[in-house]
Amino acid sequence: MKKPLQIEPNSQTPKYQQITDEIIERIQQGVLKRGDQLPTINEITGSLGVARMTVIRAYEELRERGIVAPQHGKGYYVISTDVQAKMHVFVLFDAMNSYKEALFLSLREALGDKVSIDLYFHYHELNVFENVIVNNLGNYHFYIIMPHFNEDVSEIVKQIPKDKLLILDIDVEQLDETYPTLYQDFEQNFYQGLTDALPKIRQYKSLTLFLSKNQFQYTPKGILKGFLKFCEANNIKNEVVDNLVFESLEAGNAYILFLENDLVRFVNYANRKDLTLGKNIGLLSYDDTPIKEILAEDGITTISNDFVEMGKLAGRMVHNRQKGKIRSESRLIVRGSL
Repeated sequence: MKKPLQIEPNSQTPKYQQITDEIIERIQQGVLKRGDQLPTINEITGSLGVARMTVIRAYEELRERGIVAPQHGKGYYVISTDVQAKMHVFVLFDAMNSYKEALFLSLREALGDKVSIDLYFHYHELNVFENVIVNNLGNYHFYIIMPHFNEDVSEIVKQIPKDKLLILDIDVEQLDETYPTLYQDFEQNFYQGLTDALPKIRQYKSLTLFLSKNQFQYTPKGILKGFLKFCEANNIKNEVVDNLVFESLEAGNAYILFLENDLVRFVNYANRKDLTLGKNIGLLSYDDTPIKEILAEDGITTISNDFVEMGKLAGRMVHNRQKGKIRSESRLIVRGSL
């Protein structure tokens, strides 16, 4: 390879990824052919002024994709010019529901046709979360995980190489700021959403949060903190209840529910009791879904992240090997239920 490799020192793309991309481009151009020897690690570190580990990471990436292979004592050689070989990505969600389906479909589209995805679920079982990760270490080019737990999972997550990891939807606070994370700040997002809805909430005597603990529902601790912070700041009479109890529903009050099944039951109950959503009883939910747009006469008011946009951004972060923690904003979507 006569022309030395080149990288852009100020680019957001990691240096090892730039080296990988440069070699792939030269294979595509026919400059590098099958059987050609790549520059040695020492040659690249000398010409580019990068660390040895940077070059090793680049060559390891190419090796995992089946493009190059080492020969003992001789260096790395091109063994395949099929640079279109798919990148294999491990995705671990807690569970699938309407908004996570939107997130996954958007992520899959953003990753593109050259990426194959294996999707796993941990269902909020910590041992399942750990076992699925440990049993798949080294089997994929990249790992996207959704660690939906209200406890420290940092030691489990640390087993995945940082440069092959994206933490999605929730921040693992015990991990430093260099860990690639695209997250919702549940406390701040929920607090801000309720604050935006304050004029409507003030129409009601009290605000009750149903956690749906007996059902398959994960409620981040930040949501509860944001709720209590909002109620205290605005002197809102409030209550937190583990599960939906119809006997506790009263006209003149507002309620927050998460599960779609609970929302349907709530609406049916209100209809039977001649309670009108948005007038003599209020209803608010978190995470928007298509059913919440059409449920009841004028839909359900929600505080929601844009999961389609989150999927697109997650895909870009994977392709760019972007580091750092990025917060995904939420917004209040006002409909007739509040």
